[in-house]
Amino acid sequence: MKDLVEFIAKALVDQPEQVSVERLEDNYAITLELRVAPEDMGKVIGKQGRIAKAIRTVVNAAAVNEKKRVLVDIVQ
Repeated sequence: MKDLVEFIAKALVDQPEQVSVERLEDNYAITLELRVAPEDMGKVIGKQGRIAKAIRTVVNAAAVNEKKRVLVDIVQ
């Protein structure tokens, strides 16, 4: 799933070399922290958060087999 988030984010931004995804895992959830260049934050979040919501929806669909909750955080 980390690769999926990274692939989607790199397709959206102007500076794909600054995209990084870090995976944090505990007993109940997997958190994917997405970092992009400050200029690209708007492109990843989208108007009213629509792009971010779509990324989270795709990741949740891909995570059905994980048996854990998957969270995508967009951090700076």
